[in-house]
Amino acid sequence: MSFDTVAPHYRWMELVLAGNKLQRCRTAFLNEIPEAGSILILGEGHGRFLPECCRAFPEAKIICVDASRKMLAIAEKKTARAGANGKIEFVHADALDWTPRNSFDLIATHFFLDCFTPAQLEILIPKIASAAAPNSVWLIADFQAPHAGLRRIRARLILQTMYLFFRIVTRLPARRLTAPDEFLKQNGFSLRERRESEWGLLKSDFWERR
Repeated sequence: MSFDTVAPHYRWMELVLAGNKLQRCRTAFLNEIPEAGSILILGEGHGRFLPECCRAFPEAKIICVDASRKMLAIAEKKTARAGANGKIEFVHADALDWTPRNSFDLIATHFFLDCFTPAQLEILIPKIASAAAPNSVWLIADFQAPHAGLRRIRARLILQTMYLFFRIVTRLPARRLTAPDEFLKQNGFSLRERRESEWGLLKSDFWERR
């Protein structure tokens, strides 16, 4: 799986297809976290969440991991322009192969976990959770399929098209959306709040470990 091919085009694709909706999902809970001294961001992509995170927590140490070298380069440039990359470590690595060596107060995986199969999530989520500090927060912005009705039909059509496109272009391993909720619960996290938008297609989650 590699997003290098779409990296130069991802920003305008997001703007054309979704406007600012995905960004609102990414930042939905950012101002509700009192403090975070250490932050892990996985699958940051083209770098829209990272500058906002730096502004919210200017003293935090941040590790940003992405499997796409080109996406990382774009994120690093954006953060540099914002003047906020002094305490950021950019790591080019596949999250399935990378092992965290720090403890994090805040973890963010935005539009990232939907890239993996259930078997991969069963490996990945415990690995990430093992680096979560006591009382840590895990923010997740992602797609979802509503339970019934026209909203579900609409979401399934959009998701099928999206997965087909990214399987062809990026060799995405996942063929369908897998909700990570049960994996998170098994690893000590509970859902504090979920906000939905776009007829239930988009969600912003605030998970916490107590």
